[in-house]
Amino acid sequence: MQKRLIAALSLPALALSAQSPPSHGHTTSSSRICVVDSSAHDASYAIERAFRTCGHETGEKRGKVVFKKNETYNVRRVMNTTGLTNVDVEIHGTLLWDTNIHYWLNNSLPVGYQNQSTAWVFGGENVHWTGFGYGTLDGNGQVWYDFINGTNNYPGRPHQISYRGMKNSVIEKTRFVQSQMWTMTVIHSENVLLEDMYVNSTDAKQEVGFDFSSLNTDGADVIYSNNITFRNWTVDCGDDNISTKANSTNILIENQDWYTGLGFAMGSIGQYAGEYETVENVTVRNVTVHDRMRYAAYFKTWTGVSRGYPPNGGGGGLGYAANITLSDFKLDNTSGIFAITQCTSYNGARGECNTSKFNIRDITLENWSGTSTSAVLAELQCSGASPCTGIKYNNVSAYIPSNNTMASHYLCGNVSEPIGFECTDGLWEENNR
Repeated sequence: MQKRLIAALSLPALALSAQSPPSHGHTTSSSRICVVDSSAHDASYAIERAFRTCGHETGEKRGKVVFKKNETYNVRRVMNTTGLTNVDVEIHGTLLWDTNIHYWLNNSLPVGYQNQSTAWVFGGENVHWTGFGYGTLDGNGQVWYDFINGTNNYPGRPHQISYRGMKNSVIEKTRFVQSQMWTMTVIHSENVLLEDMYVNSTDAKQEVGFDFSSLNTDGADVIYSNNITFRNWTVDCGDDNISTKANSTNILIENQDWYTGLGFAMGSIGQYAGEYETVENVTVRNVTVHDRMRYAAYFKTWTGVSRGYPPNGGGGGLGYAANITLSDFKLDNTSGIFAITQCTSYNGARGECNTSKFNIRDITLENWSGTSTSAVLAELQCSGASPCTGIKYNNVSAYIPSNNTMASHYLCGNVSEPIGFECTDGLWEENNR
């Protein structure tokens, strides 16, 4: 996908709701610029008004919505800016979400998956969004990390933003910090490039551990979307760095630098009883995984037994994950390397790991190297009801500095005819993450 080149326009000193830009450059005189006013107690009304006014151009015309440099926009209510067309979004300042937990729990907007919710729904076609490397969305997440106190998927806790119905669009050069929950959801979208992004949603009060205090602060999650590219990301978070969930196809994740989190995640998936979902044609490449990471990559499905309801219950889903390639991973003293678990269940219930009918197949790991604290190169807890097939290792190794050895264990359950490695051990323990 080619980025379209946007002509620079001179902005006036005073912010008006809408105005015609200068006639020079490639923008026609009938296009509009909306410079968002930051002075209001709640900027959400001005933000929505700007997108209504300048976010719906047609043909060759493009609108523009500008957030001013060195300005803070206080967001105190949910926003819905969808159905946009032909608009450029310039984030020069900071959008700062309010800390009224009671309001957000009772008013956050539905995402449309797993009973998740969001603070801002944003969507459109032919959108070019840029933060120039400094424009910031700040979720004020520390109040949430303190409030949930390790509770998984707290109902009503909002994602920072959901990109819904995005098509033929570019989102780039933006900072996302202290997200309330998942940083972003890309859902029901197609042909979207997300490039040069910085995400940092970690607890400032507690030391990071594998029971992350900033639980559920995923960097990005893809759902019901096709042809999505994540390029040049830095992610420091408390959960999945980037995750592909139901019906994610033709996904490219490349040039990644991950510092804290659980790595690349396929899933969780298979949460809805009887529903058929897929993840297919995914490439993750050129990834550096640092020392506070739980895994470099891991796959997780719900068991085949439905217990409870989403977001913290479910199971019994059908489908498959196939043709996933994880290549050129550099390990920097990571705690884990690669894992599959088909044991996810209601509120952390254990057992029934052999019941999932969701199939995982044709997974390739190639050119992995570096250092790790783990002796386990593969922890593959596949389901007896639908064993994993086509799991391939090619040139995968990890050095353990603490004892001057190489990682050598392949823990397997229900793995059919592994390629490029031999299972050395059975599973040491159940992994239901």
